Amino acid sequence: MNRKSRQTDDETEAVRDQGQGSRGRARRGVSIEIHSIPSVTLADEQFLTGVTEGKSVLVAGELRFPQPSVERSPVVVLLHGSSGITLRVERWAQELNDIGVATLAVDSFSGRGIRDTIADQSQLGRLAMIVDAYRALELLSRHRRVDPRRIALMGFSRGGHATLYASLKRFQSMHAPAAAEFAAYIPVYAACNTRYIRDDEVAERPIRLFHGTADDYVQIAPSRAYVRRLREKGADVELTEYEGAHHIFDDPSLDTKVELANALTWRHCELEGDHPGRIVNAKTGAPFTWNDPCVERGATVGYQAHAHTEAVKKVKEFLANHL
Repeated sequence: MNRKSRQTDDETEAVRDQGQGSRGRARRGVSIEIHSIPSVTLADEQFLTGVTEGKSVLVAGELRFPQPSVERSPVVVLLHGSSGITLRVERWAQELNDIGVATLAVDSFSGRGIRDTIADQSQLGRLAMIVDAYRALELLSRHRRVDPRRIALMGFSRGGHATLYASLKRFQSMHAPAAAEFAAYIPVYAACNTRYIRDDEVAERPIRLFHGTADDYVQIAPSRAYVRRLREKGADVELTEYEGAHHIFDDPSLDTKVELANALTWRHCELEGDHPGRIVNAKTGAPFTWNDPCVERGATVGYQAHAHTEAVKKVKEFLANHL
């Protein structure tokens, strides 16, 4: 097996710690709690129409606190991408722990029997992880060591999409806990090519997007357009672009360019949510499925040191100012 194939396999290998019942473990100067988070699995149509009852599932969450403190801690909830929980999520958790911010990495796949969704995105609705994020928020808001006013949401690719649209007031009114609210939203290379009903009505909280201009897995142009629309409505939103950076520019274990031949991508799809709760192809009006003619296979991922370094720096500065 050549080096790039091995690295591609490594990228899709989920690194999960399911040690339920193991609490207060110590690792690299942090204390760790493993939580089972009750959630439900909703299809996109169910989610969009406000259905709240679905197949029950327990998703795992690794809650990491920096050095013990008598003060309640700010927390960033981390949502993974199509690869599941990988070392990339672990590295981000360590970076945030280093500045005194706790992290909760949510594994939305293992409890549902999913390894990854790279080649088959139909295994889980694109909006299902938003429910997991809201349930994680609910859990953290009651935790004795967490400041419920300082809980942010950050996600990558599929998790970035969930992070971004978790900010929609419409979705919050249907699915979010009534007594808790995220303090900020940080989507990283998130897909913005679906125009949901009332998607310009977002929470009065800052939204910070990060994206590479060379991303051919999740293209940046829809993100630019969506950010413009949100700004026109007065939202506190910013898009940071990294010239020449590919998808997953923040994973040092990758080469600068790795081809994923079987990766399923909707990069050229223009979608919208219509009133019956369906997501449709905006050009044809037909309900969207992963067999839609606009869906393609093949995408590039790759590390860019400059983009990674700058993104870590900017996220830390943002959290220092807002949490």
